[in-house]
Amino acid sequence: MSSVPADPRIAVLQATTTASQWDILVIGGGASGLGTAVEAATRGHSVLLLEAHDYAKGTSSRSTKLVHGGVRYLAQGNVSLVREALRERGLLRQNAPHLVRDLGFVVPAYDWWAGPFYGIGLKLYDVLAGKLNLGTSKNLTREAALKRTPTLQPEGLMGGILYFDGQFDDARLAITLLRTLENHGGVALNHAPVTGLIKEDGKVVGARFRDAETGQEHEVRAKAVVNATGVWVDEIRRMDAPDAPDMLSPSQGVHIVVDRKFLPGDSAVMIPRTDDGRVLFAVPWHDHVVIGTTDTAVPSASFEPRALAEEVEFILNTAARYLSPAPTRADVRSVYAGLRPLVKPEGGADTKAISRDHIIRISEGGLITLTGGKWTTYRRMGEDTVTRAEGLAGLPERLTLTPKLKLHGWSDEERPDHWKVYGTDAERIQAMPDAGIQLHPDLPYSEAELRWGIRMEGARTVEDLLSRRTRALLLNARASMDAAPRTAAILAEELGKDEAWAAAAVQEYRAVAAGYVLE
Repeated sequence: MSSVPADPRIAVLQATTTASQWDILVIGGGASGLGTAVEAATRGHSVLLLEAHDYAKGTSSRSTKLVHGGVRYLAQGNVSLVREALRERGLLRQNAPHLVRDLGFVVPAYDWWAGPFYGIGLKLYDVLAGKLNLGTSKNLTREAALKRTPTLQPEGLMGGILYFDGQFDDARLAITLLRTLENHGGVALNHAPVTGLIKEDGKVVGARFRDAETGQEHEVRAKAVVNATGVWVDEIRRMDAPDAPDMLSPSQGVHIVVDRKFLPGDSAVMIPRTDDGRVLFAVPWHDHVVIGTTDTAVPSASFEPRALAEEVEFILNTAARYLSPAPTRADVRSVYAGLRPLVKPEGGADTKAISRDHIIRISEGGLITLTGGKWTTYRRMGEDTVTRAEGLAGLPERLTLTPKLKLHGWSDEERPDHWKVYGTDAERIQAMPDAGIQLHPDLPYSEAELRWGIRMEGARTVEDLLSRRTRALLLNARASMDAAPRTAAILAEELGKDEAWAAAAVQEYRAVAAGYVLE
């Protein structure tokens, strides 16, 4: 490149600190925080979002990649949650067709009663979706099930049920929401951990944060402060009330990623009941297959949760009963773990029985905490939270616009490859000088995508680029480690850093990525 571009962070930091008071300050840049910020900005409120690490760094980039109503919640009898999630699924499909697509799911039947039993439940699923349904469920013969999913274990297979849900790229949706927020006048800053809350007369009126890159401390003030930090909400709550009891009982979900050959058809597979009582999915995603998930209670939250050996074995053993050939440890390209922010149940219920409804709590000091929920209902979570914030802070009460809000890059063009997730931005990236330079032979990404991620999408680290702007870390952890030096060199070039900085960035990334490799 001919010259070093201006660092985009400088302007964002300036915008963050020059406003005397924001209408709404959102702490947390995952699904709930970004959804809340977009909701507030589109209603015309001034909004600042602060993220301690990177957008979707936590749970929000580690999902099963489904936009779904929750078949399992239907089995638990939580019809209202399923109905709401199915409505939100349909709205998201309309508002971001470049990120969400319809996907058929085969539920294999190996018992005579399985077809009728699950078929009835899935018909109810169709009914609850109403006009926003993605497709009608139907029974499959043995031959039809194998045609759709050729690698299903044929022995004992009696047929199956086909139903439809949505699939998406979670981290790319987060970045799309970031761009949508900025398009509507909102400001967001990542790598900016909140270090304390500002209180006056017992009320929360702002926050202190640290710029992780310079170590500099800043103060911001707001009429309403929203704590949307996922599994870390209790840490922020204790900045307001040091004796606040834990709200959450975090649970870990693990997924493995394998080659597409293990699920070569056009459909996903859903196993409705595993040995631990959960459902297991095998889902085609970015020309790979994601298989998961588990449900393991964990004592505390971690920014880099690690899969337990028994969780990986559980996934592989369960997959082996339903897929032929089945993946082995040697076939796993990447393994990732995410934490669910489950609100503590009354009476200590098992984590897989805890509702995924979102919850909003307002402290005596006026701190608004949003937690629970899931990606599918991110928009509704934001709507409910901003409505509460308007009433609490005396802000003008305005109607929501997000049910029909086309998200940044909206495009319903069919692009067969990974370019689709960029929507209308794809053409601009493809016009960049190094769009034809592949980052790594085993990864689909170009060097232009990295530069775009730095210039336009707030990426600041090698991990930001390889884990969330692209999905290299999840698709092939070892290949992403090989790509780290070139990624760091591009990052250093764009941000005006030296070779020593780039070498340290590579080491830092490889230490994280090693946890995604199954030895």
